[in-house]
Amino acid sequence: MGEMRLKTNGPVTLSDVAARAGVSIKTVSRVVNREANVSSATRERVEAVLSDLDYRPNIFARSLAGSRSYLLSLLFDNPNASYVHDLQLGALRQCRAVGYHLIVEEMDSGAADFEQQVARLLQGSLTDGLILTPPLSDNALLLAALAARGLPCVRIAPYTAGEVGTAILIDDAAAAAELTTHLLDLGHRRIGFIEGPSGHGATRLRYDGFASALRARGLAPEPDLVVTGDFTSRSGMEAGERLLARPDRPTAIFASNDDMALGAMLTASRLGLHIPEDLSVAGFDDSRTALLTWPQLTTVRQPVTDMSAAAARVLISREPMPRRIMFDLEVVVRGSTGVARG
Repeated sequence: MGEMRLKTNGPVTLSDVAARAGVSIKTVSRVVNREANVSSATRERVEAVLSDLDYRPNIFARSLAGSRSYLLSLLFDNPNASYVHDLQLGALRQCRAVGYHLIVEEMDSGAADFEQQVARLLQGSLTDGLILTPPLSDNALLLAALAARGLPCVRIAPYTAGEVGTAILIDDAAAAAELTTHLLDLGHRRIGFIEGPSGHGATRLRYDGFASALRARGLAPEPDLVVTGDFTSRSGMEAGERLLARPDRPTAIFASNDDMALGAMLTASRLGLHIPEDLSVAGFDDSRTALLTWPQLTTVRQPVTDMSAAAARVLISREPMPRRIMFDLEVVVRGSTGVARG
Protein backbone atom coordinates (compact mmCIF):
# COMPACT_ATOMS: atom_id res chain seq x y z
CA MET A 1 0.00 0.00 0.00
CA GLY A 2 1.32 3.45 -0.95
CA GLU A 3 1.19 6.39 1.39
CA MET A 4 -1.17 9.27 0.61
CA ARG A 5 -0.28 12.60 2.19
CA LEU A 6 -2.95 15.22 2.76
CA LYS A 7 -1.91 18.85 3.08
CA THR A 8 -3.73 20.49 5.99
CA ASN A 9 -1.85 23.74 6.60
CA GLY A 10 -3.02 25.86 3.69
CA PRO A 11 -2.04 26.17 0.01
CA VAL A 12 1.49 25.59 -1.23
CA THR A 13 3.40 28.87 -1.65
CA LEU A 14 6.36 29.94 -3.76
CA SER A 15 8.42 29.84 -0.56
CA ASP A 16 7.50 26.19 -0.04
CA VAL A 17 8.60 25.33 -3.56
CA ALA A 18 11.80 27.38 -3.31
CA ALA A 19 12.79 25.70 -0.03
CA ARG A 20 12.20 22.21 -1.43
CA ALA A 21 14.03 22.94 -4.71
CA GLY A 22 16.91 24.80 -3.08
CA VAL A 23 16.48 27.94 -5.20
CA SER A 24 15.28 31.50 -4.66
CA ILE A 25 11.65 32.54 -4.69
CA LYS A 26 12.42 34.70 -7.74
CA THR A 27 13.66 31.64 -9.63
CA VAL A 28 10.46 29.76 -8.83
CA SER A 29 8.44 32.75 -9.99
CA ARG A 30 10.32 32.80 -13.29
CA VAL A 31 9.61 29.11 -13.84
CA VAL A 32 5.92 29.49 -12.99
CA ASN A 33 5.57 32.46 -15.35
CA ARG A 34 7.55 30.79 -18.15
CA GLU A 35 10.17 33.52 -18.09
CA ALA A 36 13.71 33.23 -19.47
CA ASN A 37 17.02 33.36 -17.57
CA VAL A 38 16.56 29.95 -15.91
CA SER A 39 18.83 27.04 -16.82
CA SER A 40 17.16 23.91 -18.14
CA ALA A 41 18.42 21.83 -15.20
CA THR A 42 17.05 24.30 -12.65
CA ARG A 43 13.76 24.61 -14.52
CA GLU A 44 13.33 20.82 -14.56
CA ARG A 45 14.08 20.61 -10.81
CA VAL A 46 11.62 23.35 -9.95
CA GLU A 47 8.92 21.90 -12.22
CA ALA A 48 9.35 18.51 -10.53
CA VAL A 49 8.80 20.12 -7.11
CA LEU A 50 5.80 22.09 -8.42
CA SER A 51 4.27 18.82 -9.60
CA ASP A 52 5.15 16.93 -6.42
CA LEU A 53 3.61 19.61 -4.18
CA ASP A 54 0.64 20.10 -6.55
CA TYR A 55 1.32 23.82 -6.64
CA ARG A 56 -1.60 25.93 -7.92
CA PRO A 57 -0.77 29.58 -8.67
CA ASN A 58 -3.01 32.18 -7.05
CA ILE A 59 -4.40 33.91 -10.10
CA PHE A 60 -5.52 37.01 -8.19
CA ALA A 61 -2.17 37.53 -6.47
CA ARG A 62 -0.39 37.13 -9.79
CA SER A 63 -2.62 39.71 -11.46
CA LEU A 64 -1.96 42.23 -8.69
CA ALA A 65 1.78 41.72 -9.06
CA GLY A 66 1.87 42.50 -12.76
CA SER A 67 -0.02 43.77 -15.77
CA ARG A 68 -1.76 40.49 -16.55
CA SER A 69 -5.03 39.08 -15.28
CA TYR A 70 -4.13 35.50 -16.35
CA LEU A 71 -7.61 35.22 -17.83
CA LEU A 72 -8.57 34.57 -21.45
CA SER A 73 -12.10 34.70 -22.84
CA LEU A 74 -13.53 32.44 -25.54
CA LEU A 75 -16.71 33.69 -27.22
CA PHE A 76 -19.02 31.43 -29.21
CA ASP A 77 -22.31 31.62 -31.08
CA ASN A 78 -22.69 28.25 -32.75
CA PRO A 79 -25.36 25.52 -32.48
CA ASN A 80 -22.84 22.74 -33.20
CA ALA A 81 -22.10 21.36 -29.73
CA SER A 82 -19.28 19.08 -30.88
CA TYR A 83 -17.43 21.91 -32.65
CA VAL A 84 -17.80 24.25 -29.66
CA HIS A 85 -16.63 21.52 -27.27
CA ASP A 86 -13.45 20.93 -29.28
CA LEU A 87 -12.75 24.67 -29.44
CA GLN A 88 -13.09 24.98 -25.68
CA LEU A 89 -10.96 21.90 -25.04
CA GLY A 90 -7.98 23.13 -27.05
CA ALA A 91 -7.95 26.58 -25.43
CA LEU A 92 -8.57 25.15 -21.96
CA ARG A 93 -5.66 22.71 -22.17
CA GLN A 94 -3.28 25.44 -23.32
CA CYS A 95 -4.42 27.81 -20.56
CA ARG A 96 -4.12 25.15 -17.88
CA ALA A 97 -0.57 24.29 -18.99
CA VAL A 98 0.66 27.81 -18.22
CA GLY A 99 -1.47 28.76 -15.23
CA TYR A 100 -4.14 30.72 -17.09
CA HIS A 101 -7.90 30.43 -16.66
CA LEU A 102 -10.41 30.34 -19.51
CA ILE A 103 -13.75 32.15 -19.39
CA VAL A 104 -16.31 30.87 -21.89
CA GLU A 105 -19.11 33.22 -22.97
CA GLU A 106 -22.06 32.42 -25.22
CA MET A 107 -23.38 35.29 -27.33
CA ASP A 108 -26.29 35.62 -29.74
CA SER A 109 -25.17 37.75 -32.66
CA GLY A 110 -28.63 37.57 -34.21
CA ALA A 111 -30.39 39.06 -31.21
CA ALA A 112 -31.74 42.62 -31.17
CA ASP A 113 -29.74 43.38 -28.03
CA PHE A 114 -26.39 42.18 -29.37
CA GLU A 115 -24.83 45.62 -28.96
CA GLN A 116 -25.85 45.54 -25.30
CA GLN A 117 -24.38 42.04 -24.98
CA VAL A 118 -21.05 43.38 -26.22
CA ALA A 119 -21.19 46.36 -23.86
CA ARG A 120 -21.90 44.10 -20.87
CA LEU A 121 -19.08 41.77 -21.89
CA LEU A 122 -16.51 44.54 -22.07
CA GLN A 123 -17.67 46.53 -19.07
CA GLY A 124 -15.02 46.05 -16.42
CA SER A 125 -13.45 43.18 -18.37
CA LEU A 126 -10.10 42.00 -16.97
CA THR A 127 -9.31 39.51 -19.72
CA ASP A 128 -5.84 39.49 -21.28
CA GLY A 129 -7.35 38.66 -24.66
CA LEU A 130 -10.29 37.11 -26.46
CA ILE A 131 -10.68 34.11 -28.76
CA LEU A 132 -13.44 34.77 -31.28
CA THR A 133 -15.06 31.76 -32.92
CA PRO A 134 -17.25 31.83 -36.05
CA PRO A 135 -19.50 33.64 -36.78
CA LEU A 136 -18.31 36.11 -34.11
CA SER A 137 -14.87 36.19 -35.73
CA ASP A 138 -16.44 38.21 -38.58
CA ASN A 139 -18.84 40.36 -36.54
CA ALA A 140 -18.07 43.99 -37.42
CA LEU A 141 -19.72 45.45 -34.31
CA LEU A 142 -17.76 43.20 -31.94
CA LEU A 143 -14.47 43.75 -33.77
CA ALA A 144 -14.92 47.52 -33.69
CA ALA A 145 -15.65 47.43 -29.96
CA LEU A 146 -12.52 45.39 -29.25
CA ALA A 147 -10.37 47.70 -31.40
CA ALA A 148 -11.75 50.74 -29.57
CA ARG A 149 -10.83 49.18 -26.23
CA GLY A 150 -7.42 48.02 -27.47
CA LEU A 151 -8.16 44.44 -26.42
CA PRO A 152 -6.11 41.80 -28.25
CA CYS A 153 -8.05 39.05 -29.97
CA VAL A 154 -7.50 36.00 -32.15
CA ARG A 155 -10.12 35.17 -34.78
CA ILE A 156 -10.70 31.52 -35.61
CA ALA A 157 -11.75 30.80 -39.22
CA PRO A 158 -12.78 34.33 -40.23
CA TYR A 159 -14.03 34.96 -43.76
CA THR A 160 -12.81 38.55 -43.97
CA ALA A 161 -9.14 39.41 -43.52
CA GLY A 162 -9.69 42.60 -41.50
CA GLU A 163 -7.17 44.56 -39.48
CA VAL A 164 -8.12 43.31 -36.02
CA GLY A 165 -6.25 40.48 -34.34
CA THR A 166 -4.62 37.32 -35.63
CA ALA A 167 -6.58 35.10 -38.01
CA ILE A 168 -6.24 31.33 -37.56
CA LEU A 169 -7.35 29.72 -40.78
CA ILE A 170 -7.91 26.59 -42.77
CA ASP A 171 -8.37 26.50 -46.53
CA ASP A 172 -12.06 25.62 -46.50
CA ALA A 173 -12.47 26.12 -50.23
CA ALA A 174 -9.56 23.85 -51.17
CA ALA A 175 -10.74 21.13 -48.77
CA ALA A 176 -14.31 21.27 -50.09
CA ALA A 177 -12.99 21.08 -53.65
CA GLU A 178 -10.89 18.02 -52.78
CA LEU A 179 -13.83 16.22 -51.19
CA THR A 180 -16.09 17.09 -54.14
CA THR A 181 -13.43 15.74 -56.48
CA HIS A 182 -13.46 12.49 -54.48
CA LEU A 183 -17.20 12.18 -55.16
CA LEU A 184 -16.72 13.01 -58.84
CA ASP A 185 -14.00 10.36 -59.11
CA LEU A 186 -16.54 7.83 -57.80
CA GLY A 187 -18.77 8.67 -60.77
CA HIS A 188 -21.24 11.00 -59.07
CA ARG A 189 -22.57 13.81 -61.25
CA ARG A 190 -25.72 14.85 -59.41
CA ILE A 191 -24.36 15.94 -56.05
CA GLY A 192 -26.57 17.66 -53.49
CA PHE A 193 -24.96 20.30 -51.30
CA ILE A 194 -26.17 21.32 -47.84
CA GLU A 195 -24.67 24.69 -46.99
CA GLY A 196 -24.48 26.32 -43.59
CA PRO A 197 -26.06 29.59 -42.42
CA SER A 198 -25.22 32.73 -44.36
CA GLY A 199 -23.56 34.43 -41.37
CA HIS A 200 -20.69 31.94 -41.31
CA GLY A 201 -17.69 32.63 -43.53
CA ALA A 202 -17.13 28.88 -43.90
CA THR A 203 -20.50 28.59 -45.61
CA ARG A 204 -19.40 30.64 -48.60
CA LEU A 205 -15.91 29.18 -48.77
CA ARG A 206 -17.09 25.57 -48.70
CA TYR A 207 -19.70 26.24 -51.38
CA ASP A 208 -17.08 27.99 -53.50
CA GLY A 209 -14.83 24.94 -53.27
CA PHE A 210 -17.71 22.62 -54.14
CA ALA A 211 -18.69 24.73 -57.16
CA SER A 212 -15.12 25.12 -58.42
CA ALA A 213 -14.56 21.34 -58.38
CA LEU A 214 -17.73 20.82 -60.44
CA ARG A 215 -16.69 23.47 -62.96
CA ALA A 216 -13.25 21.88 -63.27
CA ARG A 217 -15.04 18.77 -64.59
CA GLY A 218 -17.24 20.74 -66.96
CA LEU A 219 -20.28 20.64 -64.70
CA ALA A 220 -22.36 23.55 -63.43
CA PRO A 221 -23.75 23.70 -59.87
CA GLU A 222 -27.49 23.06 -59.95
CA PRO A 223 -29.34 25.58 -57.73
CA ASP A 224 -32.10 23.04 -57.04
CA LEU A 225 -29.52 20.73 -55.46
CA VAL A 226 -28.25 23.36 -53.01
CA VAL A 227 -30.18 23.54 -49.71
CA THR A 228 -29.45 25.71 -46.68
CA GLY A 229 -29.10 24.31 -43.15
CA ASP A 230 -27.90 25.72 -39.84
CA PHE A 231 -25.16 23.21 -38.89
CA THR A 232 -27.57 21.10 -36.78
CA SER A 233 -28.53 17.50 -37.49
CA ARG A 234 -32.22 18.48 -37.61
CA SER A 235 -31.54 20.91 -40.44
CA GLY A 236 -29.60 18.14 -42.19
CA MET A 237 -32.64 15.86 -41.91
CA GLU A 238 -34.87 18.56 -43.39
CA ALA A 239 -32.41 19.32 -46.18
CA GLY A 240 -32.12 15.60 -46.90
CA GLU A 241 -35.89 15.35 -47.22
CA ARG A 242 -35.95 18.15 -49.80
CA LEU A 243 -33.12 16.66 -51.82
CA LEU A 244 -34.24 13.02 -51.68
CA ALA A 245 -37.90 13.76 -52.41
CA ARG A 246 -36.95 14.86 -55.93
CA PRO A 247 -37.74 12.40 -58.74
CA ASP A 248 -34.21 13.00 -60.03
CA ARG A 249 -32.64 12.81 -56.60
CA PRO A 250 -28.87 13.19 -56.22
CA THR A 251 -26.64 10.15 -55.96
CA ALA A 252 -24.45 11.91 -53.39
CA ILE A 253 -24.86 14.60 -50.73
CA PHE A 254 -22.03 16.78 -49.43
CA ALA A 255 -23.01 18.53 -46.18
CA SER A 256 -21.03 21.52 -44.90
CA ASN A 257 -20.56 19.89 -41.51
CA ASP A 258 -20.81 16.43 -39.96
CA ASP A 259 -23.98 17.06 -37.95
CA MET A 260 -25.90 17.98 -41.09
CA ALA A 261 -24.43 14.96 -42.87
CA LEU A 262 -25.71 12.76 -40.03
CA GLY A 263 -29.16 14.30 -40.45
CA ALA A 264 -29.13 13.52 -44.17
CA MET A 265 -28.09 9.92 -43.42
CA LEU A 266 -30.98 9.54 -40.98
CA THR A 267 -33.42 10.75 -43.62
CA ALA A 268 -31.95 8.38 -46.21
CA SER A 269 -32.35 5.47 -43.79
CA ARG A 270 -35.97 6.40 -43.08
CA LEU A 271 -36.64 6.44 -46.83
CA GLY A 272 -35.18 2.93 -47.19
CA LEU A 273 -31.99 4.01 -48.98
CA HIS A 274 -28.75 2.19 -48.29
CA ILE A 275 -25.48 4.06 -47.80
CA PRO A 276 -23.31 4.08 -49.86
CA GLU A 277 -25.02 1.71 -52.34
CA ASP A 278 -27.98 4.04 -53.04
CA LEU A 279 -26.56 7.30 -51.76
CA SER A 280 -23.09 8.57 -50.82
CA VAL A 281 -22.89 11.12 -47.99
CA ALA A 282 -19.91 13.25 -46.94
CA GLY A 283 -19.42 15.89 -44.25
CA PHE A 284 -16.88 18.39 -42.94
CA ASP A 285 -14.98 18.72 -39.61
CA ASP A 286 -14.30 15.07 -38.62
CA SER A 287 -16.18 15.59 -35.35
CA ARG A 288 -17.21 12.77 -33.00
CA THR A 289 -20.36 12.47 -35.09
CA ALA A 290 -18.31 11.17 -38.03
CA LEU A 291 -17.38 8.02 -36.10
CA LEU A 292 -20.79 7.46 -34.50
CA THR A 293 -22.61 6.87 -37.80
CA TRP A 294 -22.76 3.60 -39.68
CA PRO A 295 -21.18 3.42 -42.08
CA GLN A 296 -18.66 5.89 -40.70
CA LEU A 297 -18.57 9.24 -42.41
CA THR A 298 -16.24 10.44 -45.15
CA THR A 299 -15.31 13.98 -44.14
CA VAL A 300 -12.68 16.71 -43.94
CA ARG A 301 -10.56 16.59 -40.81
CA GLN A 302 -10.32 20.09 -39.37
CA PRO A 303 -7.87 20.45 -36.43
CA VAL A 304 -10.29 22.47 -34.28
CA THR A 305 -8.63 21.66 -30.94
CA ASP A 306 -5.18 22.56 -32.27
CA MET A 307 -6.50 25.81 -33.73
CA SER A 308 -7.99 27.02 -30.46
CA ALA A 309 -4.84 25.98 -28.57
CA ALA A 310 -2.81 28.07 -31.01
CA ALA A 311 -5.16 31.00 -30.42
CA ALA A 312 -4.54 30.80 -26.68
CA ARG A 313 -0.76 30.57 -27.20
CA VAL A 314 -0.73 33.72 -29.34
CA LEU A 315 -2.58 35.71 -26.67
CA ILE A 316 -0.52 34.35 -23.76
CA SER A 317 2.85 34.95 -25.43
CA ARG A 318 2.36 38.71 -25.71
CA GLU A 319 4.80 38.70 -28.58
CA PRO A 320 4.00 40.63 -31.79
CA MET A 321 0.85 39.00 -33.12
CA PRO A 322 1.13 37.39 -36.57
CA ARG A 323 -1.48 38.41 -39.11
CA ARG A 324 -2.47 34.83 -39.89
CA ILE A 325 -1.70 31.21 -39.03
CA MET A 326 -2.68 28.48 -41.50
CA PHE A 327 -3.53 24.91 -40.54
CA ASP A 328 -3.62 21.92 -42.88
CA LEU A 329 -6.71 19.84 -43.57
CA GLU A 330 -7.14 16.24 -44.66
CA VAL A 331 -9.91 14.43 -46.52
CA VAL A 332 -10.69 11.24 -44.60
CA VAL A 333 -12.40 8.60 -46.76
CA ARG A 334 -14.61 6.14 -44.89
CA GLY A 335 -17.53 3.90 -45.69
CA SER A 336 -20.25 6.48 -46.36
CA THR A 337 -19.08 7.16 -49.92
CA GLY A 338 -18.98 4.66 -52.76
CA VAL A 339 -19.18 4.26 -56.52
CA ALA A 340 -22.24 5.84 -58.15
CA ARG A 341 -24.78 3.42 -59.56
CA GLY A 342 -25.62 3.44 -63.23
